[in-house]
Amino acid sequence: MKKVFKYILIGILVLGVIYATNFFISTNNQDPIKYESVAPIRTNIEKKTVATGKVVPEDQVEIKPQISGIIEEVFVKEGEILKSGDLIAKIKVVPNEAALNSALGRVDNAKIVLSNAQIDYDRNKALFDKKVISAQDFNGVELRFNQAKQELINAEADLQIIKSGTAGRGAANTNIRSTVSGTVLDIPVKKGDQVIESNNFNPGTTVATIADLTNMIFEGQVDEAEVGKLKIDMPLQISLGAINDKTFEAKLRFVAPQGVEEQGAVQFKIEANVFLDTNFFVRAGYSANATIVIGESTDVLAIKEALVQFDEETEEPFVEVEIGEQQFEKRTIELGISDGINVEILSGLKETDKVKVWNITEPIKKTSDKDKKKKRR
Repeated sequence: MKKVFKYILIGILVLGVIYATNFFISTNNQDPIKYESVAPIRTNIEKKTVATGKVVPEDQVEIKPQISGIIEEVFVKEGEILKSGDLIAKIKVVPNEAALNSALGRVDNAKIVLSNAQIDYDRNKALFDKKVISAQDFNGVELRFNQAKQELINAEADLQIIKSGTAGRGAANTNIRSTVSGTVLDIPVKKGDQVIESNNFNPGTTVATIADLTNMIFEGQVDEAEVGKLKIDMPLQISLGAINDKTFEAKLRFVAPQGVEEQGAVQFKIEANVFLDTNFFVRAGYSANATIVIGESTDVLAIKEALVQFDEETEEPFVEVEIGEQQFEKRTIELGISDGINVEILSGLKETDKVKVWNITEPIKKTSDKDKKKKRR
């Protein structure tokens, strides 16, 4: 009797295992998620790229002195609007000892030469008046005398320039004036600073930077993947970090022929003329983003880009099209341009098709106060 009971028990256990296995397999074959499907739409798609940069004045000039010395007085402040010729600063000349000594020696030498030429002139003048020498001989003597007088004048003028910065014949070189009209952006010097003149061997000390803030351009960079799609005179939308909810129209005017590698990516410089709004004051150096439309399709068939899948082996794009109740078939498609949300469908889908929403995300469950208390315990 015990053996029969034992066999019955074993038989029941075996049947239970078989039933549980069949149930597990059948339930696993069923997809627990019910997928939704959506139809393609007709819409307009614009592919855009964004260039980062800044707005700067197109005309910006650095004012430099014409003579070396020490800043004696600064007459303007940053932000002031100047006209061409306005006085910016004045320089006090500190003579160079070697140049001063050379100029003094040149003056003394010119006086000696003039004194000798004066004696020679007076002697030959008397002889010429008595008709002892010819007019040709006297003219040579007179020429040398006049040249000696002019040399003394030149030497004294050079000495005066070394001492005071001017020979007294015009505007003093010690007065630094604006060469253009515009706004003073920067004055990097102050009273007492030593400055160096601009010459062939030295750019000189910048006394002031002046720019026309009514004529601004955008300077930015674009990636090499997008630069080939840019064309001169393309429209841009400029947004400034300092001015919210306002965009400025611009027109592309320059694309660099050579790129520069930055952090492993090749960037190309671009420039665009910015059309300012007089209701807004745009300062030089504002950071800016330029939005450029590099591709556009009107009234095209499109789906959400998130619905597109890619084959692991061929990397070709495909979607799953509904053919029945929770039944879908794989269909290869050809893609056009994308704006990051919608993507153009060139082939593979019709307006009547319905595409599987394969990447369903469950909403985040909010934790109740009771659950929080339970977790704390």
